[in-house]
Amino acid sequence: MKERDSESFESLSQVLPNTSNSARMIQMSMANSGSAAPAPAGQDHLDRSKWLLDCPEPPSPWQELKTQVKESYLTKAKKFKSLRKQPLPKRILFILQAVFPIFGWCRNYKLTMFKNDLMAGLTLASLCIPQSIGYATLAKLDPQYGLYTSVVPPLIYALMGTSREIAIGPVAVVSLLVSSMLQKLIDPETDPLGYKKLVLTTTFFAGIFQASFGIFRLGFLVDFLSHAAIVGFMGGAAIVIGLQQLKGLLGITNFTTNTDIVSVLRAVWRSCHQQWSPHTFILGCSFLSFILITRFIGKKNKKLFWLPAIAPLISVVVSTLMVFLTKADEHGVKTVKHIKGGLNPISINDLEFNTPHLGHIAKIGLIVAIVALTEAIAVGRSFAGIKGYRLDGNKEMVAIGFMNVIGSFTSCYAATGSFSRTAVNFAAGCETAMSNIVMAVTVFVALECLTRLLYYTPIAILASIILSALPGLIDIDEAIHIWKIDKLDFLALIGAFFGVLFGSVEIGLLVAVVISFAKIILISIRPGIETLGRMSGTDTFADTDQYPMSVKTPGVLIFRVKSALLCFANASSIEERIMGWIRQEEEGDENTKSNAKRNILFVVLDMSNLINVDTSGITALVELHNNLIQNGVELVIVNPKWTVIHKLNQTKFISKIGGKVYLTIGEAVDACFGLKV
Repeated sequence: MKERDSESFESLSQVLPNTSNSARMIQMSMANSGSAAPAPAGQDHLDRSKWLLDCPEPPSPWQELKTQVKESYLTKAKKFKSLRKQPLPKRILFILQAVFPIFGWCRNYKLTMFKNDLMAGLTLASLCIPQSIGYATLAKLDPQYGLYTSVVPPLIYALMGTSREIAIGPVAVVSLLVSSMLQKLIDPETDPLGYKKLVLTTTFFAGIFQASFGIFRLGFLVDFLSHAAIVGFMGGAAIVIGLQQLKGLLGITNFTTNTDIVSVLRAVWRSCHQQWSPHTFILGCSFLSFILITRFIGKKNKKLFWLPAIAPLISVVVSTLMVFLTKADEHGVKTVKHIKGGLNPISINDLEFNTPHLGHIAKIGLIVAIVALTEAIAVGRSFAGIKGYRLDGNKEMVAIGFMNVIGSFTSCYAATGSFSRTAVNFAAGCETAMSNIVMAVTVFVALECLTRLLYYTPIAILASIILSALPGLIDIDEAIHIWKIDKLDFLALIGAFFGVLFGSVEIGLLVAVVISFAKIILISIRPGIETLGRMSGTDTFADTDQYPMSVKTPGVLIFRVKSALLCFANASSIEERIMGWIRQEEEGDENTKSNAKRNILFVVLDMSNLINVDTSGITALVELHNNLIQNGVELVIVNPKWTVIHKLNQTKFISKIGGKVYLTIGEAVDACFGLKV
């Protein structure tokens, strides 16, 4: 062992400038005396080590939970306590503002702001009316239910929401979710009333889940669908929705209820060989081209933003007149026919809670709630960032939840924030959520007065309107960006995309979530291990792979685990990798230019990244220590966190390694030299 020590310390002279002062003093005293007399590691180091070993017991998980809840309620209690000193009207106003943000911004509302909101609301309604009718047919509902959903939910959101730009109503992805999952329980063609009841019940459950997420601050559940997964899911759903619109665009009567691309293409191919309407196809493609051209013009000239916004409404009006005047409905062009007008009928009695499908409905409601919230919050935050204000995520969840619950009582199906309509609302210069109120009132007027005029509206036009909105859901640039940044995220994107495309909406979401969790587990099970070296002329230790100029300390191997948790999933892997590194160092690295062997005396384990450790992790540390002792190597640990050092003390692991615990790597290295000398 003495020969091994002398060999190690002879090599110290090569890195003398890179060691700290205490190590240099040890080397100088060794050179002058020619002996290996023991020298102290430094009283300061021992004192600082006691700070770690003598720290108080950390709070238990139950205490932490109580503290968080207490702090949350104390903050609110302080606010209400301060209100007691205020007069009653101010107290009432404060409570109203907390629940209904409209009471806050309407106090400073001006006529000029209303002019902008009026213009934005009317522009929004011109886009919303035809889209809502189209999305209702996508959800396998009668057209009026799309219009109902554009009346009540926007009004509720305007009272409770915190976003100024978001436009509320039915959207394509949620409509596809509802129809693709519920039609497996009840066929909307054979039992439309029973299907409608399931849709309203699903909307009720979705609203309950959404409001609960906000009230109990469970917004992290929405994050189960990562950004990459949403991008892939939206792209796949857009293609599936587009293929399904071929039924209306070609005038096909019998079509598949499946949503996968293979079934849809097979149904289209069979229909093309049987009966389809060329007149319907020409009519739909003509107006689809018109809408796309106006969108291109609107992008080129920002002042003409209103042109693509009103293009769908123009298409509906002109095509309806064409069908009425030419009597094209008698020549195979299918029309919307009767749309029930009037105020939203009350539908509380239509909620079905005695059905044997209640468990499935609740599950579908949860999926719809998460997808709808993800889209709405993403849209709201995007435009709030542009305007420079903060969106309250919890209030948003509560607002969207309540609007869907109340919507289910008033014949509305699941509504959320629409990206395309929000972009139009923003471009039209909206100032507040008043634009949603203007839009809702305009749609209500249309329900009261204009539904009879839509009798001859061709279904092909509704299909073309939906098709024109789909390119915005396919974000190729973002997919390329994700590929460049993170390959595992791109795998989740691809999984969601192909899952929706070749399976179903549920399979696509499930694949995305599974891949995202597999990524987390993979990182946890196989965490990276850094070997650290000293940066020249400093006391900083850095990854030798990232900084090749860093110098390894002779006789010492320094490791840092790139994981926040040392647990049953990764403990054995970490132990094996450390022992492998030691064997590789002592036997010489064949991949380097020099195959010189290093005599390892100490292993320094930097625990600064570790937040917690379980029993399997501690067992692995004990086994690592025993294996190192058998090889004549000592284990030193650095900067363990509060919970980690407490558990290591409880299991008496610190005493097993001789109390070699230090605050910094530099102190640990200096102490190692002192111990060996």
